Amino acid sequence: MTTVSAETKDRGGTRVAVQRFGSFLSGMIMPNIPALIAWGIITALFIEVGPFPNEALASIVGPMIHYLLPILIAMQGGRMIYDTRGAVVGAIATMGVIAGSDWLVAQFNATLPEGAGELGQVHMFIGAMIMGPLGAYAIKQLDKLWEGKIKSGFEMLVNMFSAGIGGFLLALAGFYWVAPAINALMDVMGNAVRWLIETNLLPLTSVIIEPAKVFFLNNAINHGVLTPLGIADAAENGQSILFLLEANPGPGFGVLLAFSIFGTGIARATAPGALLIQFVGGIHEVYFPYVLMKPALLIAMIAGGATGVGTNMVFESGLRAPAAPGSIIAVVAQTAQGSYVGVILSVILSATVTFSVASVILLSSRKRDLAANEDSFAAAVAKTEANKGRSSSHLANLSAATQVPAQKITNIIFACDAGMGSSAMGASVLRKKISGAGIEGVTVTNKAVASLPGDADLVITQQQLTDRARAKEPQAVHVSVDSFMNAPEYDDVVTLIRQSEARSSGRDADDGVDSHESSAGGVAMDTRVRSDSQILTRSQVRIHTGSATQDEALTEAAEILGAAGAVTEEYLRAMKEREATVSTYMGNELAIPHGTNDAKSAVLASALSVTRYDGGVDWAGEKVTFVIGIAGVGDEHLEILSKIAELFSDDAEVAKLKQASSEEELLTLLSAVNAG
Repeated sequence: MTTVSAETKDRGGTRVAVQRFGSFLSGMIMPNIPALIAWGIITALFIEVGPFPNEALASIVGPMIHYLLPILIAMQGGRMIYDTRGAVVGAIATMGVIAGSDWLVAQFNATLPEGAGELGQVHMFIGAMIMGPLGAYAIKQLDKLWEGKIKSGFEMLVNMFSAGIGGFLLALAGFYWVAPAINALMDVMGNAVRWLIETNLLPLTSVIIEPAKVFFLNNAINHGVLTPLGIADAAENGQSILFLLEANPGPGFGVLLAFSIFGTGIARATAPGALLIQFVGGIHEVYFPYVLMKPALLIAMIAGGATGVGTNMVFESGLRAPAAPGSIIAVVAQTAQGSYVGVILSVILSATVTFSVASVILLSSRKRDLAANEDSFAAAVAKTEANKGRSSSHLANLSAATQVPAQKITNIIFACDAGMGSSAMGASVLRKKISGAGIEGVTVTNKAVASLPGDADLVITQQQLTDRARAKEPQAVHVSVDSFMNAPEYDDVVTLIRQSEARSSGRDADDGVDSHESSAGGVAMDTRVRSDSQILTRSQVRIHTGSATQDEALTEAAEILGAAGAVTEEYLRAMKEREATVSTYMGNELAIPHGTNDAKSAVLASALSVTRYDGGVDWAGEKVTFVIGIAGVGDEHLEILSKIAELFSDDAEVAKLKQASSEEELLTLLSAVNAG
C-alpha cells in the first residue's frame, strides 16, 4: 500500500491552488484578447511613429488601454463569479480604482518643478483583476442576506438599488484604498523588471517561467504579472520584451522536434503533430506532457527560454501587445516595427538551443527508453503490473473508469487549464473516434477546468489537472491523458460509452455491435469469438537457429496468422504501418507485432504466432529473440497478453524459453498463455 506524507499532500494542494488561481486569471484575460489585438493594430498603424500616422485615430489608443481593456477584464472576472450582475458591479468598482490612480498621479505631477518629467498613467489591469471578482463576490453575498425575504413586486427595485449602492461603496474603496496599493505594487514590480534589464539578468527569469509552464502555473505568471507590466511598458515605449518571456514558441518547437527525431514509442509518433499545433496553433500545452515524462528536459527548456530572452535584449526587440495564443503567427503579427530581426532570431535561436540540449538528453537515455517502451498493449501490461504489485502510471488514472457508470454516458467534456487550447484539440480527436465507432447521441465539448458545469457524465483532463476537475465534477467519471494527439485512453472511453449504453438498456455490451476497439488501444478486433485452444497451436510455434531481418520476421508472423485463418493478406501491411509509427519492441528480447486500428477488417479470429530466432533479429536497434504476432478479436486476447507480459518479465522464464529444444517443448512452456 502506498502512503502519502502530509508534506507531499500539502505540496500537491498548494500546486493545485496556484493552478486554479492561474486558470482564473486566464479566464479573465483570454476572452478579451480580441480587444487587445484590436488595440495593438490601432497602435501599430496610427500612432506618430506608425506607417500611417493619424492623430485623430491615434486618439483611440489611450482610452482603450486605460479604460476599455481594464473594464472588460473586470466584467469578465465579475461574470465568472456572479454572472451579469457580478460583471456590472465589478466594472463599477474598477472605475473607482482607475479614477483613484489617475488622481494620485495628477497630485504627484502637480508637485513636480516646471520642466520635470511627469509620471505617466498607471493602467489598472491588476486593479481590474482584483476589483472585478471582488465586486461580484460582495454583491453575491449581499444578495444572500435578503434572499427570499423581499415582498413580491419589489424584487427589481431592491436588486437595482442594492447593486447600485454596493457598486458605489466599492468604487469609493477602490479610489481611496486599492488604487494607492496597486500604484505602489506596480512601481515595485516595474523597478524590479527595469533592474533585471539594466543588469542583463532578465534571461534568468526563464529559470522560473519554463518549469512553471509545464506544471500549468504559466497563467498565474503570464496573466497575473507579465501582461499588466508589458502593457504598461508598451504604452510608454511602443513595445515590450515582457510579452515574449512566456509566449516565445521557440523552446516548445525545439523540444518537440527533438522528440520527433530522437524520441521513442508514442512520444516520437505524436511529436510531429504536436509540433505543428504548438508552433502554428500556439497551444503550448501540447508539449508539457513530453517534458513531464522526462523532467531532465527542463534544462533544455530553461536554456532555450533564456537564449530567446537574451536575444531580444541584445536587439532591443519586443511586441506591441500580448501574443495570444503564443503561435509564431501571433508573435509576428504583434512584433513592433523595427523588432522583426530580433524577435524572429529569438524564436530560431531558442528553438535551436532547446533542440540541441534536448537531443543530448534523449540520446543519452534512448536505449533505456526503448526497452521500457509502452505501446498499445498498455491494458494487458497494466493488468500484469497490478498482479505483481507494480503500478502503471500510464493507465493507473483509468481506475475510476473501469467501473461502468449507472447512467448512460452522453455528455463528455474535455477540460484543460484555459479551455481554449489542448481541450479543443482533444475534444476534436475524441469526437472523431466516437463517430468512427458508429456511436450516436454523445456530445463532446471543451471547457476550462474552472468552468466545468457540474453535470458532465465523463471528464477528460491532463493528469496534473484531474484533481481540480474531480472537485468540480465529483459525480462524473474522470479519465486522465498524457498525450493530446493519440492517447490510448480514448479507445477506453469508446469502450466505456458502449458499456454504459448497454447497461442502461439492459443488454450485453456486445449485442448489436459489429466491431469495436478494445482498451488495448491499437489492436484490430471485432466481437467474433474463438476458443482459447485455437489461439496458439503447435503449427503456430517455430524455432530458427539463424537470424532474420525485421521485415522477414514480420512476414513470417503474418504468414503463420494467415495459415491459422486469423487474418487476411492485408494484415502484413498493417503490421508494417504499426512499426513505422511505434516500435512493438517490449524489452527482454521480445517484440509483439500487430496491426493498426485501420486493420479491423483484416482480422478474422484471435490467434498468436510464436517464433524464436536464436540468431536474433535487429528490431529498430534492439536485439529480439522472440517475435509473437498477435491478431485480436474482442477482448479475449487481453488475458493472453497479460500472461505473455508476466512470462517475459521474469528473466528465469525467458531463459527457459530460450533453452527449449523443440517447438513442442516451447509450446509446453507457453501453455499458461493458452490456458484460458
